[in-house]
Amino acid sequence: MKKFLLILSFSIGIYANAQEEVKNDSVKIDTIRYWSVLGKNTLMINQAAFSNWVGGGANNIGWLAGANYNITYEKDKDLWENIIILNYGQNNTQGIGTRKTQDVLNVSTNYGRQFSKSWYLSGGASLLTQFAAGYEDGNNPGAKKISNFMAPGYLNFGLGITYRPNDDLTVTLRPANARWTLVLDPDLQFAGSYGLKQDGDSSLLQFGFLGTALYKVKLMQDIYLTNTASVFSNYLDHPDRLVLAYGALLNMKVNKFISTNITLDVLYDHNQIQKTQLKQTLGVGFAYTLSNGVKRSERKDSQWWIKK
Repeated sequence: MKKFLLILSFSIGIYANAQEEVKNDSVKIDTIRYWSVLGKNTLMINQAAFSNWVGGGANNIGWLAGANYNITYEKDKDLWENIIILNYGQNNTQGIGTRKTQDVLNVSTNYGRQFSKSWYLSGGASLLTQFAAGYEDGNNPGAKKISNFMAPGYLNFGLGITYRPNDDLTVTLRPANARWTLVLDPDLQFAGSYGLKQDGDSSLLQFGFLGTALYKVKLMQDIYLTNTASVFSNYLDHPDRLVLAYGALLNMKVNKFISTNITLDVLYDHNQIQKTQLKQTLGVGFAYTLSNGVKRSERKDSQWWIKK
């Protein structure tokens, strides 16, 4: 009888332990997220008012709304990253009127299949344009129009390799990339406008090399700097005329809902204007970050580049 009770107790212990292991494993599997969403929504407002102010000044009010989303799928050797950047802002100054101060529509997708540590064979596409018309003379609607929605619009399609050791660094090199410039506003379809060859043309197709890089760095507590850069060279016509772009975003978080953003954008594109373009913005306002949890690549138990 004692032997029977001993065997029964031993059997129950093994069963209970096995059940606990299955339960723990199921919890571990359920907490791994193959899809991750990280999004930041911002609303910046600035205002100045004057009354009998000897120093002078004009009443003005401005706003800037933005959305920046990163939607990523990571599973085994597959990596699919999607980025959506939307920004639009205006400023109304007494005696001058309303002017556009910020206007960006940037959407990109890139799929990679890992073939070596931190390296992926990849292919992707991107769209870059603006929402509304832009004008000379400080975006004065009464001045000459120089841009509009999809005028220009830049579509890129290409194949290459991606280096991504972690979420803070991504470098993509595409030796085979098609860059399609679209000018869909008839008022801007004349020879020389954004590289168009003849009056009435609505597009320009180029083929060449595209390199892009993204690097994020934490400067100190709640202060982050995001750097982006790109270079394009057209194999078919003047490959020495590189299209160069650099962007910096400095985000200083005050609390959960308030932050300060400073942006700097530098661009050189021979087909747009044969000068270096510069844009800088500063804003303080409301910001809300949306996240569905920890990315799979951020989990220590699932980072394939760390030796187990």
